[in-house]
Formats: sequence, structure tokens, C-alpha cells
Amino acid sequence: MMKKIVLIFAVALMTSITASAQEINWMTFEEALAAQKKKPKKIMMDVYTNWCGPCKMLDKNTFHNKDVVDYVNKNYYAVKFNAEGNSMVKYKGITYTNPNYKEELKNRRNGNHELSNVLGIRAYPTIVYFDEQGEKIQPISGYMKPQQIELYLKLFHTDDYKAIKTQEQFNAYYKAFKPEFSE
Repeated sequence: MMKKIVLIFAVALMTSITASAQEINWMTFEEALAAQKKKPKKIMMDVYTNWCGPCKMLDKNTFHNKDVVDYVNKNYYAVKFNAEGNSMVKYKGITYTNPNYKEELKNRRNGNHELSNVLGIRAYPTIVYFDEQGEKIQPISGYMKPQQIELYLKLFHTDDYKAIKTQEQFNAYYKAFKPEFSE
């Protein structure tokens, strides 16, 4: 009987460890900016809203893909940011809020957070990439499958984006890119 209990406990523990290994280590923007000071890494910010269907699909299908999880956790600080939420966010010495936020609309369209405007967010979902100093590199809008987001994760992580100055250069990069993530 005792062996059975120990075995059940061991299986439960392993399942728990496996489940947590499949999660991106999300943090707030301020936490990511502070972490950069101790260990420089780029930031990947998932900008979403509560009502956005493609945002939910991105979270479910892409941000739970093992290859995406492993790559993001190794190479980025990952931030989830509700573009219509009521959080207070400090960035570059300025505090941003959502003065038009209404609690009764928290699961429907709501006021735009000031930081969303500063980052140039025009659609959801948008993933904003930041360099190791917290400077915005580029926002990329739209739902992406794992192999689609892989291109951008690697483009920005490796700094290959710095050599791309024209649409033609990006098209060549895109055409030559060989995805490795599973779908």
C-alpha cells in the first residue's frame, strides 16, 4: 500500500513539474526591465485584450508550444500586457495608466492604456520586441503559429534585424528562413 502511495505521489509530482515546464515565465514590464539590469536579455511583450479572440488563440496554441516556451524562456524576458487594463506602468521615468478604464467593461472593449499608445499598438494581438536596454525594436501585429513567431523570435534575438533595411531584404530573409519549431 505504501509503495502505491509513493508511486502516485511521484507520478503527480512529475506531472506537475512537466506542466510547469510548458509555461512561459511571464512577468510584468517593470520586472523585466529590472531583470535586464542584472542579466541583459531582450524583452518580448504580448500585448492583448480580454475580449480578443486571436489573443486567446495565440496564448493557447502558440505560447503553450514546447519549442516556443523553451526558446522564449531561454532568450527573452516575457511580458503580458493588457492594452485595456488598469495597471500603472513605469517606463523611461514616466508612469502610464488607463484614465478611461471602467471596471464594468473589464471583459469588453475598454479605454486604451497610455502605454499602448506610446508603443504604437494599433491591433491585437501585438508582440512588441525590446532590446537589452529596454528600447523598443518593433511591434509585430496579428496571430502567429509557432513557426511564424519563430522567425521573429530568432530575427530579433540574433540581431539579424539590424542588417535588414528594405522590404526586399526582409523578403529574402523570410524566404531563406528554415523553421525548426513544431506546429
